[in-house]
Amino acid sequence: MVPDERSVAPVAAAGQGAAAVLLARLRQGKAPGHRPLFVGIDGRSGSGKSTLTARVAREFGGPVTVIEGDDFYGGGSAATWDRRTTAERVDLVLDWRRQHDVLTRLRADGAAGWRAFDWDSEGWDGEVAPLAAATTTVRIAPLVVLEGAYSCRPELHGLLDLRVLLTAPAEVRRRRLVEREGAEYDEDWAVRWSTAEDHYFGTVMPAGSFDLVL
Repeated sequence: MVPDERSVAPVAAAGQGAAAVLLARLRQGKAPGHRPLFVGIDGRSGSGKSTLTARVAREFGGPVTVIEGDDFYGGGSAATWDRRTTAERVDLVLDWRRQHDVLTRLRADGAAGWRAFDWDSEGWDGEVAPLAAATTTVRIAPLVVLEGAYSCRPELHGLLDLRVLLTAPAEVRRRRLVEREGAEYDEDWAVRWSTAEDHYFGTVMPAGSFDLVL
């Protein structure tokens, strides 16, 4: 990891302070030999990961490539999700194998592409994950950010230089989700995804597994 020591910032820093702390850490921990720095920004739904990532991209002081974790949602119907164990939900909620492939190709070739999950499809909750017709393509940059829940899962550790956890109180996260989704907010799906996150952040990647907690 870059740098080696771990640090924990208070939950109250999750607004502008979180961005300042992370930007300082990124500038301090630039990868040796000026090679690109790969960072995962993880956290529960509604914790503010996208907002934090956008601010970092604006203020980093150089080109930033952002890979949105939600592009790799694994799909599945409500019935399929309800049959899965919590461990299976964590393994299958995102196609981390495609994420691994994208990060690997970025490091090796300087460019990578993928077809994102189509959240606007009427069949988004069907058995087969609908993918966008167009391919999303990105190129290497001094900073590459994989943003979204499960972005720092163990299978990706060898490809990340810094693993960041963003936290927020449960009531704040729920309010943000309801405001963001509006009439499309679905409590049943929120519970399904939340139980997977409970297992992931409680057992697979507890706070002590990250390099920086904000």
